[in-house]
Amino acid sequence: MPSEQPILRVKGLTVDFGGRAVVQDVSLVARAGTVTAIAGGSGSGKSLTLAAIAGLLPRAARARGRVMLGELDLLALPEARLCALRGAQVGMVFQEPMTALNPLMPIGEQVAEVLRLHRSLDRASAADAAGQALDRAGLPGDAAGRARLPHELSGGQRQRALIAIATALRPALLLADEPTTALDVTTQARIMDLLGRLADEDETAVVLVSHDLALLSCHARNLVVLDAGRVVEAGRMPQVLGTFTHAAARAMVSAARPPRRQARTAAATAAPLLELRGVTRVHHLRGGSRVTALDGCDLVLRPGETLAVVGASGAGKSTLARIATGLERPDSGTLLWDGRAAPPSAELRRGVQMVFQDPASSFDPRWRIADTVAEPLHLERPRPDREGRRARAAAALARVELGPETLDRLPHAFSGGQRQRIAIARALVLPPRVVVLDEAVSALDAVLKAQILSLLDRLVRELDLACLFVTHDMGAVRALADRVMVMEAGRVVEEGPVHRILESPGHPATRALVEATPTLRLGPAGSAIVESGHVG
Repeated sequence: MPSEQPILRVKGLTVDFGGRAVVQDVSLVARAGTVTAIAGGSGSGKSLTLAAIAGLLPRAARARGRVMLGELDLLALPEARLCALRGAQVGMVFQEPMTALNPLMPIGEQVAEVLRLHRSLDRASAADAAGQALDRAGLPGDAAGRARLPHELSGGQRQRALIAIATALRPALLLADEPTTALDVTTQARIMDLLGRLADEDETAVVLVSHDLALLSCHARNLVVLDAGRVVEAGRMPQVLGTFTHAAARAMVSAARPPRRQARTAAATAAPLLELRGVTRVHHLRGGSRVTALDGCDLVLRPGETLAVVGASGAGKSTLARIATGLERPDSGTLLWDGRAAPPSAELRRGVQMVFQDPASSFDPRWRIADTVAEPLHLERPRPDREGRRARAAAALARVELGPETLDRLPHAFSGGQRQRIAIARALVLPPRVVVLDEAVSALDAVLKAQILSLLDRLVRELDLACLFVTHDMGAVRALADRVMVMEAGRVVEEGPVHRILESPGHPATRALVEATPTLRLGPAGSAIVESGHVG
C-alpha cells in the first residue's frame, strides 16, 4: 500500500507577468501513490501552475510563494539545481507529444538520454534500461521498437513514449499537463490507467491537469478547480463534485453532461451529396513496410445531415476525411460529388471545406484574421476585390459570433475557442455545401466544447449544410450527429442512427468506445455520479 506521505506542498503560489497576477494564491498537496487533479476552463491558470512547479515558466513570468518537494523549495533553487531534479525527481508529461519529442531521434535514444544524463550509464546499459522503461509504459522495448521515430507512432504511442521518458528514473513527482486531450476514449482510458499504475508501483505523487471532469472523476483522488487563476473548489473526489458552489465549477459539471439531440430525418431519403465507394489507401513507411489506412471503405453523406466518424487511434478516420475533401488521393475506389465521379478538383474544393483539429497550426501566424478567413475566396470566379473579401470575412465571423474588431488582429491574440470559431468562419466563407470537421473540439475544455457544438448545430441547421464530423468524443457525437459510422483498422465495422449505435452497440469496437467513455450525471441532492458506457 502507498504511504500517501506528502511529496509536494504548494502554498500561496502566485505567478505574474509584469506585475499582473495570472495565478493567485494557489495551494495544494500531492501525496505519494495518489493522483491529484487540477481542473478548470481555458485560461484558468492550470498549465501555468504546473509550469511554475516544474520551474518552466516563460522568462517574463515571476513566481512567488512556496513549492516544497520534500524539504526543497523549488522556487528558491538555481536553474542548475532544478535541471538536476527534472527527470530524476520530477517527471513531466507534456500535452502535445509531437512538439515535446525530438522528431529526428528514435524514441529509445530519447529515453536513454535521460538515463545517461542522470545516472552516467554507458550506451549499452542505458539502451537496456530504456527498453525496460518502454516496456513498462506499454510500448515494445526491443531493438526494433526502440528504433522507431516519433512520426511512426500513433498519438497514444507517442504519449506512452513521453511517459516512459518521464518515469524512467521513477521520480517522486510526476506532472502531467493534459496528457489525453487529443486521444480517443479507449486510449485515454489506457493512458490514465497507466499513470495510476505507475503512481501505485513507484509511490509517485501525480499532479494531473485536465479540462475533462468526467475523466478526472474516474482516476483522481483529489481535485482542485481553478478559475481566473484562483482556487475556487478543492476536496476529495468524487464527494466534492456534488457540492460545487462556484459558478465556473458548476458550469464544468453541466458541460460534462452532453445534451440529447433530435436527429434530422428529412435528409434520410435525399440523393447522396458526397459518396466514397470501395476506397483504399496504403501508406508506405521507411524500410519498405506498408500500413493499410483504408481498406475498401464506403461512405454516403446526404444534404442536410451530420455523419459522425468514430474509432480508435489509427482506425483511418482522418485519412477518410482528407480523401473526402480532396486533400489526399485514394489508391483505389471512387469519390462521387453530387452524383458525378471524378469531379473537377476546384468544384470539389469549393463545395467541401475543412475545419482542422488544431486551428493555430492551420493559420499563417503573420496573416491578419481578415485575410485568413477570406483565403478560400480565391476559388470564386470572378474573384472579389479586397473590399469584397473583407466584407465577406466580416459576415462569416458574424455567423460565429465574432465582431468586426476581429478582422485586423493576428491569430496569437485569440483563445483556443476563439481560434476554433475563426476556423469555422473560414470554412463557411464561400459558402460550401459540406463541412468536414476533423477532431474540431477535441482540444477544447468542456464549457468551450459545449459552446462550439451548440454553434455548429445551429449553423448546420440554418445553412442546411451536410457535415462529416470526425471525432473520438462520444458525447459530442450525441450532441451533433444524426448518424454514426464506426471504423476499426481501416474498415467500417458498424453504421446507423446515433441512438441505436450508442445505446445498443453491436460490434466489439463500438462497445469498447462506449464503455470507455466516462459520463457525469447528478444523483440525489446534486451529488455527482461517474458512469462508463452511458453517453448522455
